[in-house]
Amino acid sequence: MRILECVPNFSEGVNPENVEAIAAVLKSSPGIHLIDYSGDADHNRSVFTFLGKPDDVLDAALAASARALELIDMRRQSGVHPRLGAVDVVPFIPLGKTKMEEAVAGAHAFGRRFYERFGVPVYFYGHAALRPERCELAHVRRGGYEALADKMKRPEDLPDVGRPEFSARSGATAVGAREPLVAYNINLKSDDLRLAQKIASLIREKSGGLPHVRAIGVILKSRHVAQVSMNLVNCRETPLRVIFERVAALAAERGVEILESELIGLAPKCAFAGTKPEKLKLARFDSGRLLETHLKAFSDEAQAREVDSPRKEC
Repeated sequence: MRILECVPNFSEGVNPENVEAIAAVLKSSPGIHLIDYSGDADHNRSVFTFLGKPDDVLDAALAASARALELIDMRRQSGVHPRLGAVDVVPFIPLGKTKMEEAVAGAHAFGRRFYERFGVPVYFYGHAALRPERCELAHVRRGGYEALADKMKRPEDLPDVGRPEFSARSGATAVGAREPLVAYNINLKSDDLRLAQKIASLIREKSGGLPHVRAIGVILKSRHVAQVSMNLVNCRETPLRVIFERVAALAAERGVEILESELIGLAPKCAFAGTKPEKLKLARFDSGRLLETHLKAFSDEAQAREVDSPRKEC
């Protein structure tokens, strides 16, 4: 069965009513399963995870994006997480028997339809990138929303889809195709932002740290807690245990303990190789946070519908 997962990130985490309004669109979208969503006020960001057949997923992503663009005004948005626009990132992930080439085709189709409908410029990243340097999302999002006006003036930074202009309300959008990614945060028993930033610099791959780890240090003002916020792009080669132990060791060298860790969205089982969730001090974890749980449920339900649907006679 051809299945795509989509994990759009919207620049809204302060107003729960807006997050729920976007969720309501996805809950009513035919053919897809909304399996997780959450908003964070400090990051001022919400992340939604849903899956389904490719055409259904693209339609649902467009519908959710339309609602987000109605609700979010980037001129009034701020948070600790890097972002380009109201609909910040829309990645497509191949699951089941779906090939990466199909996810790339889906990303490109979405990007074109998104611009045609809303006029928001699009940058392609990951496997969908049209330029080698744009494979990394961090490169695409460098400078953030505030740098868009300058980016639109430089030939090397022009969007992949759309004119080199943008609405101050909506910003721009990054659309990609990628393998399953684990969004993982570790909160320290400290409000030392510099410590979180130092640890992030030591563990991120780009700085010579752990393979496949992207990391930044931020402060959660609402909790007075420093956080190492990470994306893990290959959990088979670098499972969560390796990250947790490394951060714990670096924090301990400076007399600080780990308060807790958290997943944003879902994680594949391979992320937990060599450990158990409780050893990672994971907050709010159950089997529903495992990608395989929902993939199996969706596949079983789809097969049941095919069996129950009446067959036409030849």
